[in-house]
Amino acid sequence: MLFLDHIWIIPLLPAFGGAGMLFFGRKLQKATVNVVCVGMVGLAFIMACGSVLQYTAWAETHSHQPYQTILYTWLGGDTGHLIYPTHDGAQAPFQADAGLLLDPLSSIWLLFVTGVGMLIHIYSIGYMAHEGGYYRFFGYLNLFMFSMLTLILANNYVLLFVGWEGVGLCSYLLIGFYFHRKSASDAANKAFIVNRIGDSGFILGMFFIAWLCGSLRFVDVNAFAHLGTHSPETLKYITAATLLLFVGACGKSAQLPLYVWLPDAMEGPTPVSALIHAATMVTAGVYMVARSNALFVLAPTSMKTVAIVGALTAIFAASIGLVQNDIKRVLAYSTVSQLGYMFLALGVGAFAAGVFHVFTHAFFKALLFLGAGSVIHAMSGEQDMRNMGALEKRIPVTYWTMLIATLAISGIPPFAGFFSKDEILWQTWTSEGDAYRILWVIGYVTALMTAFYMFRLVYLTFYSKPRMSREVEHHIHESPKSMIVPLVILAVMSLFAGFLGWPRSLGGSDHFARFLDPVFARGEARTLIEEGKAGQLVAAEKEEEHTSPTEYLLMVLSVAAAGVGWYMAKRSYAHAHTGYSEPIKAASPATYKILLNKYYVDEGYDYLFTGRRKIDGVRLGAMGLGEASSWFDANVVDGAVNGAGWITRTTARLSSWWDKWIIDGIGVNGPAILARMLSYPARLFELGLVQWYALVMTVGLVGFVFYYVYH
Repeated sequence: MLFLDHIWIIPLLPAFGGAGMLFFGRKLQKATVNVVCVGMVGLAFIMACGSVLQYTAWAETHSHQPYQTILYTWLGGDTGHLIYPTHDGAQAPFQADAGLLLDPLSSIWLLFVTGVGMLIHIYSIGYMAHEGGYYRFFGYLNLFMFSMLTLILANNYVLLFVGWEGVGLCSYLLIGFYFHRKSASDAANKAFIVNRIGDSGFILGMFFIAWLCGSLRFVDVNAFAHLGTHSPETLKYITAATLLLFVGACGKSAQLPLYVWLPDAMEGPTPVSALIHAATMVTAGVYMVARSNALFVLAPTSMKTVAIVGALTAIFAASIGLVQNDIKRVLAYSTVSQLGYMFLALGVGAFAAGVFHVFTHAFFKALLFLGAGSVIHAMSGEQDMRNMGALEKRIPVTYWTMLIATLAISGIPPFAGFFSKDEILWQTWTSEGDAYRILWVIGYVTALMTAFYMFRLVYLTFYSKPRMSREVEHHIHESPKSMIVPLVILAVMSLFAGFLGWPRSLGGSDHFARFLDPVFARGEARTLIEEGKAGQLVAAEKEEEHTSPTEYLLMVLSVAAAGVGWYMAKRSYAHAHTGYSEPIKAASPATYKILLNKYYVDEGYDYLFTGRRKIDGVRLGAMGLGEASSWFDANVVDGAVNGAGWITRTTARLSSWWDKWIIDGIGVNGPAILARMLSYPARLFELGLVQWYALVMTVGLVGFVFYYVYH
């Protein structure tokens, strides 16, 4: 098996291209950069296709087990130096392999990451042709592909985390590619910091898993999860671990409340938006949760949390997208909303449906972003839809491809988005518990909003009245073939990719979900698959299959929601002219203002966390804490130091006075002065002169003689 045995080459190909650009790219011609960088990703795609085909044949003879190859152990080992106790008191060696794993889940991600990535690399040749830092841009793209492929193919959480951090770093570099713009550098910093918040939860979740399972390999963790009945205490630990993992997923996949970095990430070049923030990187959180499905199903609280956060994120972001005017920001909030749909599916246990929506979304959302880039290219850099209009016949290929993508994301049959979105709504409706009906309503309203804001984009951009300046209108032109060909290919996939998941209720076999059964199957179904009796499973499901009329009703309602959204957008924007009015603004100016300002979440974060804004003159957050710390340092710490210094100086002065006037003055100098005063008469006769002494002696003798003679 040539491809499967050398699967480790797949991530190394773009790594080679990225390293070559960063070391030697400055000296290379653009044509050479194109050959190396696009060629490496193209080869990776070819090897990915070959590996997946060989894996499907290999899995048939190996009970659909995952294919795993371990190159070497890069952390820990059998030396016993990294031994830690597990939750059951046993001793386990900490070990992380440089190992790769291929199964149906990683196969799907591998195919669309390399396939869409290759198309975006080709697109970038035309889009970035006149930009500076050409080699640097492609070097970053290749490094991103290496990191994403490492994340996908990792056989353990530690190596997955290496790829996880790698895509975060590359995202920082690509968002801030136009580093001379402060807005771009600020957006890059924001993305990096917010993702680090989520990553802290991911790391703690990994610690919990290592402590629980004694291993961080996916196959070992799944084996632990499938052991059977777990104690209530163990289930509490599993709940904690999965919730922490979900925190990491919220950061990477832009869920509430950590979604704020993704809309600002539109500061990067449009191909970056398509590659990182639509098709690949932002789905890393979905991949991680789906990869950890064996643990999540043991934690109902975590599953409900995932579903609720996903549903709320979906409708929250969709409502903001209703009034945005920047064409890329509309798509950015659409991405956040669609990611919420994916997590809603995972949270209700519809893992295959969630992954299917990831798969279809990769095509139509990449197409929408690349189509938006083509519009921006035609409009000489203009991104505000209020300054567009009447582009339908001027850039026809861009128009038709974006229309197909819009139909797909809106859930219009038979386009790809219809099948994946309808399956998510159906699985949500059929989940046990009335609370899930509320989540269905949220998902349904979100579907209507999605159709409205996407067709609003189409009508404001391609229909309505021309609202651009004459100079811009004069230079409108269709994009070059290097940009058009990827659009056409993605449009074809947006139209036909949904057929892979054609539901059984419509006479299909849902091949996509069937392919994922070895990853997500439970109980007896898993046993049949492991025993090589997948055919019996298919037959049993066909015998038990009963299509509910409710499913058809919900399907009709889903299409009706898309149709209503389409109609509302057409009625509001089909003839929009310069100075047109927004229907939401006319109906409720306050609501429009709130939506246009994105619920003031960024301002709230500025108030609460960064402190760049003041509330009644008081600054909160990091800057407020800095100001408070500065005040405390100046007035309390320095005050205490200065006070201690003043006391010391005052004490020193008093001590000096006491020493000078009391100790030296009275105690030492006083007796000396008294002795000097008392000895003064005697000192008058003590001159130290021999002649004086002789004179005194003579006078004395004369005196004695006179005294005795007289008496």
